[in-house]
Amino acid sequence: MEVEAALRELVKKAVGPQASEGKIVRLKGDASNRSYYRIGEPPHSHVLMVMPDGAAVKSEEVSKGAPPAELPFLNVQRYLKQLGVRVPEILSYDAKAGVMMLEDLGDVTLERALQEGGNQEALYSRAVDLLAKMRAAAERNPDPTCVAFSRAFDEDLYDWELHHFREWGLEIWSGRKLSAAEHSRLSEIFRKFSSRLAAEPRGFTHRDYQSRNLMLKGGEPVIIDFQDALLGPRQYDLVSFLRDSYIELDWRFVERMVDRYIDAFERESGERIQAEPFKQFFDLLTVQRKLKDAARFEYIHRVKGNPDFLISIPASLRYAASALARVPDLADLREIASRYISALA
Repeated sequence: MEVEAALRELVKKAVGPQASEGKIVRLKGDASNRSYYRIGEPPHSHVLMVMPDGAAVKSEEVSKGAPPAELPFLNVQRYLKQLGVRVPEILSYDAKAGVMMLEDLGDVTLERALQEGGNQEALYSRAVDLLAKMRAAAERNPDPTCVAFSRAFDEDLYDWELHHFREWGLEIWSGRKLSAAEHSRLSEIFRKFSSRLAAEPRGFTHRDYQSRNLMLKGGEPVIIDFQDALLGPRQYDLVSFLRDSYIELDWRFVERMVDRYIDAFERESGERIQAEPFKQFFDLLTVQRKLKDAARFEYIHRVKGNPDFLISIPASLRYAASALARVPDLADLREIASRYISALA
């Protein structure tokens, strides 16, 4: 009751006493360290986001530099809104209390819409077009005051994520330690791989553009969970979306959506993209991202005590194995990793 009273007081300060009198329901927050509560009954409800001390401005995953001066969610939301991208409206923010009142977008994610029989072709086509539009608009309108433009997928970050896979994927998940020779060889492979990925031109990247971070309100996709945005290659968000660990897609469908993205980006930007090199780099990023995801899910289970994502590890590994098969110059990585994870063989 004390928690409920505190929440009602926060809502009262944010949007008035009438709104604070509604029903309070805690919402599922996935792997986030933030808590979400729906106050009131739709369509007159709001969502309260509560952030723990010290977590408001610091990314949960590694990033360089000092913590940003402004809450990243607030900062990136403002930038995307200026670009014309549909994001949740922020009704109020109390930095001292660590709470934010948001527009209630409902409960229908793109993932849920698909599970309930939504048209896959239509849903993905619209989301891919939205991604291309967002990327092209951001490339036309970079903003140094947006925190995303102050951090990047550089060589060190890629390398950290690959070693995250070594630690939590190869070793902890398999229950076996790498030999000194294997550790040394993998470190060399990871550094070269990271350097190759980091050499690609960068632009605004959501970082987790996927089926659970696209809400559908009135049939319109709304982008959420953008606070960890940074600079990355054009293919990164496309990999996150089309190689989503929560929804496995047929490769032919994925390839069709990649082609759609290329066409949509060209329409939005006027820039022609060479499809074959674009797709080759898509595979490279798929290897890196899905190995990292598999490890992260194990980390969330062991460190945060949340086993909900363990079910998505096999899909992540299947995506990585499929991409590895199309990248022959990563054969050394595949050979060592498959000694510990047979799914990568």
